[in-house]
Amino acid sequence: MALAWKKYDDKSIGELRKFNDGYKKYVSICKTERECVWEGVRIAKEYGYVDLNDFIQNQTPLKAGDKVYHSNMDKTLTLFHIGNKPLEAGLNILGAHIDSPRLDLKPNPLYENKDLAFLKTHYYGGVKKYQWVTLPLAMHGVVVKKDGTIVNIVIGEEESDPVIGITDLLPHLAAEQMTKTAGKVIEGEELNVTVGNIPLDGEEKDAVRANVAKIIKEKYDIEDEDFISAEIEIVPAGNARDYGLDRSMVMGYGQDDRVCAYTSLMALLDSETLDKTSCVLLVDKEEVGSIGATGMHSNFFENLLIEMLELSGGFSELKLRRLYANSDMLSSDVSAGFDPTFPGVYEATNSAYLGHGLCINKYTGARGKGGCNDANPEFIARIRQAFAKHDVSFQSAELGKVDAGGGGTIAYILAQYNMNVIDSGVAVLSMHAPWEVTSQVDVYEAYKGYMAFLKEM
Repeated sequence: MALAWKKYDDKSIGELRKFNDGYKKYVSICKTERECVWEGVRIAKEYGYVDLNDFIQNQTPLKAGDKVYHSNMDKTLTLFHIGNKPLEAGLNILGAHIDSPRLDLKPNPLYENKDLAFLKTHYYGGVKKYQWVTLPLAMHGVVVKKDGTIVNIVIGEEESDPVIGITDLLPHLAAEQMTKTAGKVIEGEELNVTVGNIPLDGEEKDAVRANVAKIIKEKYDIEDEDFISAEIEIVPAGNARDYGLDRSMVMGYGQDDRVCAYTSLMALLDSETLDKTSCVLLVDKEEVGSIGATGMHSNFFENLLIEMLELSGGFSELKLRRLYANSDMLSSDVSAGFDPTFPGVYEATNSAYLGHGLCINKYTGARGKGGCNDANPEFIARIRQAFAKHDVSFQSAELGKVDAGGGGTIAYILAQYNMNVIDSGVAVLSMHAPWEVTSQVDVYEAYKGYMAFLKEM
C-alpha cells in the first residue's frame, strides 16, 4: 500500500492544491448544515443546476441532461444529473452528511453570574467535552422572529469580530478536577460560553446580561424571547488551514463529514454526460441517529423520487421499487485515520492511513458488526474496477479493533431499500475534535474516486 503522493508530478500536484484550496474555502464558510446547503446551491447554480421545484410546480418533464437540485428545509440538499437511462434503471448515489459535532444554544441561553454574562449550551453529537474549553469560538445560526422574519447570525469569523469561549480551571486549583475521568473533567452543564462583563448603565440587577441583550437587540433586532425559535450553533472560530510544514494536510472544523460532502458535490458537478442518473444526497442529523425531518430516516428522499418519477413518464410503486433495487450508493463518510501516537485501538493491517487515498469500509458497526451494512463482494469488485480504470488510489479499512468501539453511517438506511451500498470516504485524525485533520491527497483522490463511481457504475 503506497503513499498516493508518489504518483503525482508537478502538474498534478498543482491540480491537487487548487482543488484543496476550494475545499478549504468551503469548509471555512460552511460551519452549519444551513450554510452547507446555501453554499452548495450557490455553487450548483454556477454549474447550470436549477431548482427542481420549478419543474414540479410547472409539471415540466425531466429529460436526459437536466441538472436539478432540491433543498429540504435548508438542511438537506439533493442534486440530480439526469442520465440517458430511465429513472427505474436506478441511480448512482453519493450520500454524505453535513452536520458535525458542536454546541447548540439552549432555548433560554442568556444569563448572568457574578458579573459575567454566559450562554447556556447543549452539546450535539459525540464530543469529548474537555476539548471545547479555552478555544476561540464563534456563533453561527438563524433566529426566526415571531413575525416570521429570519435573521442570520455569524459572529466571530471576521478579524474585527469578537470571539467567545468557555473557561477552564487553572492548574493551581485543579487538583480535584484532575482526579476525574476524561468524561467528567468538564460536564455538559459546565459548557457555558462567556459573552460579556460590562454592565448596562442604569440597571441594578443582571446589568451585564442586560448589556449583552442590548447589544444583540441593536445589532440584530432580536429579543430574548426570540431565542426560543432559533437555531444557533457554537463552533470553532477561524478558517481551515494547511497543516504540516510540507502543507500536506488540512486542519479544519467539521471535516466529518463535510470533506465527503464537498468532494461528492464537486464530483457530480464536474461529471459530463452520464448513462445512469446520478445523485448527491447531503443530509442532516447523522451525528445523532439520522432522525427528524431532515435526517436520512425521514421520507423526504422517497417523496422526492416519487415527484421525479411523475415528471419522467409517470409514477408507479413498481417503478419506485425498481429504482431503489437498481441503485448503487457510496455512503460518503469519513473513516478513522491510523494515529501512531495511539496504536493500541487500531488493527494495523485493516486501518485507514493518511496519504493512502480514498478509503472503503465493507462494514462499520460496533463489535460483532452490530448495526452494520456489510457490502456485497460483487459490488465491491465493480467499484475496484472503476477505481482501477481511473487510477484512483484507495485502501480498505475497519473502524478500529473489533472490541475497541465502532460507529455507523447512513449506509444501512439506504441499504434497506435493497440497493448496493458501501461506506467510502476520507481518513481523519482527531475525528470529532473541534479541529480535525485530513490529507490533501486523500481529499483529491476521494473526488477522483467519486467521479469514477458516477461514470462507470
